[in-house]
Amino acid sequence: MTTLEDNTARSRAEIAESLGRERLLEALASMMRIRRFEERAIASYQQTKVGGFLHLYSGQEAVAVGSCLALKDDDPMISAYRDHGHALARGMDPKYGMAELFGRIDGCAKGKGGSMHFFDREHHMYGGHAIVGGQLPLGVGIGFGIQYLAEDKVCACYLGDGALNQGAFHESMNLAALWRLPIVFVCENNLYSMGTHIARGTTKADDLSAKAHAYGMRYAELDGMDLLDAYDVLAREIPPTRGVSGQEGPIFVNARTYRYSGHSVSDPQKYRTKEEVAEFQQQDPITNLVRDLVDAGLASQDEIDQLDAAAKEEIREAVRFADASPAPGRDEMFTDVYAEPFPPYERGSLPSMLRDAGGAGSGGEGRNGDA
Repeated sequence: MTTLEDNTARSRAEIAESLGRERLLEALASMMRIRRFEERAIASYQQTKVGGFLHLYSGQEAVAVGSCLALKDDDPMISAYRDHGHALARGMDPKYGMAELFGRIDGCAKGKGGSMHFFDREHHMYGGHAIVGGQLPLGVGIGFGIQYLAEDKVCACYLGDGALNQGAFHESMNLAALWRLPIVFVCENNLYSMGTHIARGTTKADDLSAKAHAYGMRYAELDGMDLLDAYDVLAREIPPTRGVSGQEGPIFVNARTYRYSGHSVSDPQKYRTKEEVAEFQQQDPITNLVRDLVDAGLASQDEIDQLDAAAKEEIREAVRFADASPAPGRDEMFTDVYAEPFPPYERGSLPSMLRDAGGAGSGGEGRNGDA
């Protein structure tokens, strides 16, 4: 278990001091929110409230939350199908995420996307994407847009280690490096692509720097089970990549982490032992951060317990919200397919998360298109 006395490039105490007590407590609350969301998601799936696939993020919370600490609020993010953590870390209200899992109209994608397609335009989170590696060319497009518009932003593009073997990965890395685009490729390396250990399916699995160096790209590693290390590495590496102010082009980051659940909820997990899972759970990112806060005198156990209780109640409320939300009406069947809807399918509603934020769109103002 890590403590603030351990040394990295900066000491852990220095990293914690740079963040400050309030941001650290917010980070802990965010990680707890993600963990409690995932727990209720699997429970709801077992109650048949959630259909389709369900890919849980438990164990990887420090990557999403640590990177959000290092990014600016308007830096765009794009992810793969294990996307709940990214959306919640970025600021999505859990009730819209839970409603999406339940296939309800008040979900972040109006119940049409489900677990693999969380999307939050307001918070610049441009989706989870179901096709392995499919988000990578889109991330390159976002990075190209930042460069073209001369914006001082950076695109955080998340991928799993299984995507390293997709053609889209190599094409995306090549173009990003060739055009020196402001992109941070964050590989959430949880060791398994579905049921295949990275060493069995990926060359240079023990030295992923080769993937970056093959394209003349910068490379960094971080401990994805450690919020402080995740933040510290990305806070150091993002500025040289940022558009306008950064000049060093894209970077590939190997975030070494671990997922506690199977690939999806139907995964029997015959490919790994219970002992292996238990070993990684001893490095739990939430427990690590709690230990750091308590040891440094930055928070009491009572404060931490209150944060966890608040996270549990917030997710209970999200479930109540999702239960009360209706399914999409028939008028939604053909909306959100084309950029410019055509009659008679133009009456689809905005997602409630955008309506609540005062967003505008071409659809009607009511829940099912009724003004």
